Amino acid sequence: MAEPVAHPVTVAIERRIDPSRTAEATSWMQAGTDLAAGFEGFLGSGWVRAGEGSDLWYMLYRFRDIPTLEGWEDSPQRGWWLDSGRAFAREVKVERRTGIEGWFDAPFATHVETRGPAAPATGPIQQPIPAAPPRYKQAVTIWLGFFPTNLLASWLLGFVPGFAEWPLIARVLLSTVLLTPVMTYAVLPAVTRLLRPWLQPHH
Repeated sequence: MAEPVAHPVTVAIERRIDPSRTAEATSWMQAGTDLAAGFEGFLGSGWVRAGEGSDLWYMLYRFRDIPTLEGWEDSPQRGWWLDSGRAFAREVKVERRTGIEGWFDAPFATHVETRGPAAPATGPIQQPIPAAPPRYKQAVTIWLGFFPTNLLASWLLGFVPGFAEWPLIARVLLSTVLLTPVMTYAVLPAVTRLLRPWLQPHH
């Protein structure tokens, strides 16, 4: 049996930082991204401030899947790093996003990702963090990608000799096995790029 497809997981953490200790916090946040970069499954991380005078800071990191994410989150290295910042940093909110919703975070992840396994740290990027689009927009986007893809696949499969006589469950199984990677790696990213002004109108 084929192994299930791993979905990258993006974690967004909101923290309140003591404004009098901004210089320490800056080094501390960068140290956290540096530590995460050494773990298996790491796909990128970064941090932003809500504004120059704000005490609200955001940190983001992305891992290949839940097991590799938990490897970082449960590590003694991360525990030490968190302890070292407790005097000036207070965590107020944590969000995880994975699966289909991850595609709708593409602008969010791309703008803040400042460090990868082979890339040097560049410091914070002053970019707002957009919320995920409303569910109805996500549904419309998925449908706009799925309908033509499914229509094309159904037409092409009609040329497979004897395919129409296959049991229904076998036909659906084959079509979904073929379409899932196409949707995940090609169609959804393309459709969300095209619809980005509608999905995130404030960008």
